[in-house]
Order: sequence, then C-alpha cells, then structure tokens
Amino acid sequence: MLSAMRIFIKVVELGSFSKAAEVLNMAPSSVARNIDSLEQDFNAVLLKRSTRQLLLTEAGELFLEGARKLVNDEETLKTSLSKRDSQPEGILRISVFEGFGRVKICPILPDFLAQYPKVKIEIDLDNQLVDLHSENVDIAIRIGNAQDSSLNARMLMANQTSLCASAKYLAQFGTPKKPEELQHHNCLLLDRDRQRTYWHFKKGNQYKKVPVQGNLTSRGGTPILEAAIHHGGIVQLSSWMMEDLIQDGSLVRCLPDWTPSLSEQSSGDIYALYRGGKHMRPVIRAFIDYLVKALKR
Repeated sequence: MLSAMRIFIKVVELGSFSKAAEVLNMAPSSVARNIDSLEQDFNAVLLKRSTRQLLLTEAGELFLEGARKLVNDEETLKTSLSKRDSQPEGILRISVFEGFGRVKICPILPDFLAQYPKVKIEIDLDNQLVDLHSENVDIAIRIGNAQDSSLNARMLMANQTSLCASAKYLAQFGTPKKPEELQHHNCLLLDRDRQRTYWHFKKGNQYKKVPVQGNLTSRGGTPILEAAIHHGGIVQLSSWMMEDLIQDGSLVRCLPDWTPSLSEQSSGDIYALYRGGKHMRPVIRAFIDYLVKALKR
C-alpha cells in the first residue's frame, strides 16, 4: 500500500497521471489502477478528474497528509536501521543561482570532492526557480525560504547588499551624499518583474524608499556587476559579490552610513532547499553540512 501512496503523492505533486507515470517509469494505466485501488480500499473519492486537471477532494486532502506522514515515517525507519556513518556516494545534482554559484559554490567544490571521492556533482547555474518534485535536482540554493511546506530548508548565510560604483564613474558624475540623489544617477538594476524599481535605505530610525532607474537591467547579477566595474553606473548587489572588488579598488562603496536593501524588509537570506524528512541521502547531508562550515570561513 505504501507504494500506491507514493504514486498518489506524485500524481498530486505533478497534477497529472501521465507526468507521474513518466517520472515513475510506469504506464499511465498502471498509475490509474493504483489510485483506483486506494479509493476502493478507503471507500473514498480522493481525486476529481477531468480532461484538463486533477483536483483533490476533501477526503483526498486528508489522505495526502496521512500518506506523506506514513511514507516519511518509513523512510525514517529505514534510515535509522541503516549505518549512519555510511560513506557519501553517488551523483549529487545541485541548482544554484548564477552569481552565488560562481563566486561562492564553484570554488569550494574541488575540496568537497577530494574529501568524498565516491561522489560526483552535476551543477547548474540558473537564476530560474526549479521544482524539486518534478525536476532531477537534489539541492536548490536560492534567496528566500521555501514556499513549499514539503521541502526542508537550511539557512546558509544572510544576504546583505552593498551600494557601489567605480571611482571613475563617481569622478565623472559625482558621489551621492544621500539616498535621494540616486534618482539622478544611472542605476544598474536587477530584473524583479516590476514596473518600477525602488531601493531601500535605513540609518538608525530613518528609512528611505528611493525610485531608481537606469539603462541596464539583468535577471542575474554578473552583467550589471561588470557594467559597474567598467564605469557604467551605480549597482546594489549582494556584498559577497563585491567584497574583493572593493578591497582591490575596482569598486567604491557609496552611502556607507546607510544600510541598503533591495526590499523593504531585507535582501533575504540564502537557503539550501531539499526534499525529504529529517533523514536524507548521506551525500546531501554531507554537502549541506560542508556548505555551512565553508561559508563561515
């Protein structure tokens, strides 16, 4: 019955018998028979089916909650009975947003792989969100916690931002003395799918919300960072992207007395998101534990 519950959970996650069948390497008719069997065994209609979509019934929602608990309990029991010190091995598939992956993750991969020679890593630097349920990804590293309550999340680091420009740009166009003056500068922007972009600033009890605009927008940070280095404007990006560039003089910090952020609350924290309960594949646990330690250095 647990295998049928797993099939039911996958159908709900993907919203389709055919998609679940493809992921589970089963025939769609076999998936349907398993769902029919569950409905017969529990004497309840779990799914409303139409040609366009599947919808959970009230009984189906209750069943889904219980099925997930039973499946997780089984996985926990199996893991508890196995050797907890088993050597991490196998393929680890990671999706990480481009800037963080390039600056923080890729440089530490060789050391991790040297520690665990039975592990192979496949990494994708992608600024698009991924669905860990339907895509072949073990760990997704993103800004912000998971909106999907079935995913686990481990905070890796706070994502504070800095406001910077090159010395040449500031010499030519002036150094802003207060946040409002940014309205008169060319600001290099992250594409956040909004009609207007605002930068936020705090200093003590003061708060400023400043509309900004510029001639270059990018979904990832690398293009606008390069533009700032080459005197194209003022940029607000994660501090971990710009620390070395500030130290070597490629960029100059602007408005150092103010704390900038990309949203009113904060610029978000960076999390590792992964599927499963408290117990997981040893390679996933090993990599996340390694990340937390490595990023504190």
